[in-house]
Amino acid sequence: MEQVRIGVIGGSGLYDMEGIADRSELSMGTPFGTPSDAFVLGTLEGKRVAFLARHGRGHRILPSELNFRANIYAMKMLGVERILSASAVGSLKQELAPLDIVLPDQFLDRTSGRISTFFGEGLVAHVSFADPVCPELMDRVYRAAAAIGIGAKKGGTYVCMEGPAFSTKAESHLYRKWGMDLIGMTNLQEAKLAREAEICYLTIALVTDYDCWHEAHESVTAEMIISNLQQNSRNAQAIIRQTVRDLPDARLCKCSEALKHALVTDRRAVPAQTRKKLEHIVGNYLS
Repeated sequence: MEQVRIGVIGGSGLYDMEGIADRSELSMGTPFGTPSDAFVLGTLEGKRVAFLARHGRGHRILPSELNFRANIYAMKMLGVERILSASAVGSLKQELAPLDIVLPDQFLDRTSGRISTFFGEGLVAHVSFADPVCPELMDRVYRAAAAIGIGAKKGGTYVCMEGPAFSTKAESHLYRKWGMDLIGMTNLQEAKLAREAEICYLTIALVTDYDCWHEAHESVTAEMIISNLQQNSRNAQAIIRQTVRDLPDARLCKCSEALKHALVTDRRAVPAQTRKKLEHIVGNYLS
């Protein structure tokens, strides 16, 4: 299997990545099931990348139905070390306007029943998640945006809600009182699983609306989101292309050692079946 170091996950409205040359598609299976779609492998700005449409091409998969573990595990199988994730979000702050691009550095989980760990079945791990976004990748993306004249905003907290319905006004006002910045339905699980897989992760958040708290703006609709996303997707893809162009091969962050002190189970007690299932995640630590 071809090894690719850079992964791109496209969310609502971003079902393909312009500029990928030498394309091929790869359908994959994992111990956790099937990813959202076939991966598009190719060359972007001189580097090999793997692109995945988060909701499947044609947008077929609800946020609650996403197989996050399969998506991230497949990235790990491909050798991915960095993931650039583009996602539609609602704004909870006046100063974060529709069509803005934000790089959040924190997450708040308001989902229910989603599995956001690879571990269990006889193997326990507790990764550090105080800083859920790779700081090195954050800096690279922020500088890439500035280099091409796009004013991405750095930092902020992303509330991950269950969906698929949008917020009630009561919820929206509550999150604003809590000091939250953005709201979406997908990125928290991706970030947690990427950390467990020792993959650097960053969200490029594309603001489409003011959720439903802003009295001067109409309540959010899917039509509004797609319309704004289509306008913003070109900027998002330009940022991704510039980031890919500028990324060095070596990683200087701690993401690559996230499991170094996280595994707490006695290695002798780990079931053979679990070892095999998680070989791409923990193989280096259990050998």
